[in-house]
Amino acid sequence: MSIEAYSLLKNGNLKLSEHFKVREFYCRDGSDPIFVDTELVEILEKIRTHFNKPVSITSAFRTASWNAKQKNAAKYSQHLYGKAADIQVQGISVEQVYAYADKLLAGRGGVGIYPPGLGRANGWVHVDVRKEKSRWRG
Repeated sequence: MSIEAYSLLKNGNLKLSEHFKVREFYCRDGSDPIFVDTELVEILEKIRTHFNKPVSITSAFRTASWNAKQKNAAKYSQHLYGKAADIQVQGISVEQVYAYADKLLAGRGGVGIYPPGLGRANGWVHVDVRKEKSRWRG
């Protein structure tokens, strides 16, 4: 797919899909622009539709400086390229979200699970659209 650039100020309310807007992908340091891979949006929309529950994006695009401040963040994280999102699905366990994302991405993309506990109240699932396959449990 393609990586698109948006402005949080100018395009924040723009719908990227039925359930996701540009502002949900912003870097938590508040910077502009926001980079988003269109394939990532498609995958997140499929997850939203499958579970029929809201999907919260806790982290998506990250600037290099913001990424460097994140605990255990990969130096070349897919978040840097607008190709990744950390998500929670309301009322659905991280194990169920992980399993479905793994199925959706089949032999490609990254899927990681960060279960509740150890400072992670609810846990989350990392989903990315890299070309190669990568799976892990945090």
